[in-house]
Amino acid sequence: MMVSSSTSTMGFDSYAGKPPSVSWWVSVLIAAIALAVVIPASGDIAVQLDLSLALILCLLALSMSFLWGYVGILSFGQTIFFGLGGYTYALFSLNTDMSGLAFVFAIIVPMLFAMVLGYFMIYGRISDIYLSVITLVVTLIFEKGVRATSGPEYVISSVRLNGQNGIPGLPGLPYTFGPLDLQSIEGIFYLSLFALVVTYVGIRLFLVSSSGRIMVGIRENERRMELLGYDSRLYKLFAFIIASGIAGLAGGLYAVWGNFVGPEMFSLNQAAMVVIWVIVGGRSTLIGPILGTLLIQYLTTWLGTVGVGQVTLVLGVILIMCVLLFPQGLVPTFRDLVKGLFTPKVKGA
Repeated sequence: MMVSSSTSTMGFDSYAGKPPSVSWWVSVLIAAIALAVVIPASGDIAVQLDLSLALILCLLALSMSFLWGYVGILSFGQTIFFGLGGYTYALFSLNTDMSGLAFVFAIIVPMLFAMVLGYFMIYGRISDIYLSVITLVVTLIFEKGVRATSGPEYVISSVRLNGQNGIPGLPGLPYTFGPLDLQSIEGIFYLSLFALVVTYVGIRLFLVSSSGRIMVGIRENERRMELLGYDSRLYKLFAFIIASGIAGLAGGLYAVWGNFVGPEMFSLNQAAMVVIWVIVGGRSTLIGPILGTLLIQYLTTWLGTVGVGQVTLVLGVILIMCVLLFPQGLVPTFRDLVKGLFTPKVKGA
């Protein structure tokens, strides 16, 4: 049975049932090529480093956008999987000298943990608000737990966890593609861009599939989907696992980018920032959180360079303004504005 999700509520613009158009493919291709050519050509190493980090954080925002915007699960635990991905890469790569396999485990381990955590929350029929609270509490547990591992007794194989000091000196990915070295700054930039584009396109195509349509249908009316014979718990758990894998991928890339992992990857502040990126950009789209992340990261860097001391306070004001003026987010609001300008108006009889 196929599920049509053309009906939209709360201003959502579901991709389910709408295959990507030629113009969409062209737009994605042009944007990817533009970034791949213009940024390295600028020759500014600092810009490449900052943008690489922003692209990695875009992946984290994309995981939240998919889970919250298209499945209806608000999780404050994306930083759990982000941190798990980073620490898995750090511990596995330092203990085995197999960075490539460590990167794969950085995706798998968060997904396995999400499977266990999600099973008890989702199959336990916990309400949405309590699910959000539980993921928030688990985030705090991970952060406080990692920060408490400063002593020399906290060792996994031959690697100390170092508590709040984190684990430095992580190896990069020892692969080359022609002249491109993935251990170089330029290589990490291209790797981050490639991962973001592939993930974005992959989610977009997944939402066209029958499983994607069912997930959007569950977001719209879970009870109705269950009456149609679908196990909403199974699909929600599957979505939770997918989102955790994307967050784990971002965590692994972060570890490769900075050659370092620390407990701030699990922090509540980071978890709140993910929500801010999605709200500002618009959780009813996939591109919205990406643009929201890039915008907030740029503002954060710019405010720091001009000497603004209370960056968090300024960002909080921006969030409040966005919620009040653009409740659907910047991208959906701009999209609706453009549609209103170019849609011919029909005169009433």
